[in-house]
Amino acid sequence: MSQSLSLLCTHIIFSTKYRQPLIDAVIEAPLHAYLGGVCKELDCLPVKVGGYYDHVHILCLLSKKIALMDLLEEVKKRSSKWIKTQGEVYHNFYWQGGYGAFSVNPTEMAVVIKYISNQHEHHQKNSFQNEYRAFLKKYKVDFDERYVWD
Repeated sequence: MSQSLSLLCTHIIFSTKYRQPLIDAVIEAPLHAYLGGVCKELDCLPVKVGGYYDHVHILCLLSKKIALMDLLEEVKKRSSKWIKTQGEVYHNFYWQGGYGAFSVNPTEMAVVIKYISNQHEHHQKNSFQNEYRAFLKKYKVDFDERYVWD
């Protein structure tokens, strides 16, 4: 085969350090745009970026040119530095050390887009921890609760 082709739809989730509610109404939309911009710069087409006060969701098409862990390292590093320039209230902003990344069937992307779009409504009833545990169980990811949170 002379071409290398891929379509890797990836749903990425990560939270603020200690799940602190630092993503307020002032920074939320610009942050989501910034995260999408970093993905785009790294040839990972952002489909939908959203989240809540203590975490973000990124649905993107992972480039065949970058490893997932390298994408996350850059997204978190660049956005953390950027947020800290947005005002004194954000000077102590940090992301958690880890992340969750889940493959999405391309035919199911509309469901994930809707899910990410409705984060504020969703989290009126459900905490980030419960949401994240549900993803881990849905995708049958073995995890030790002692090491999931930071």
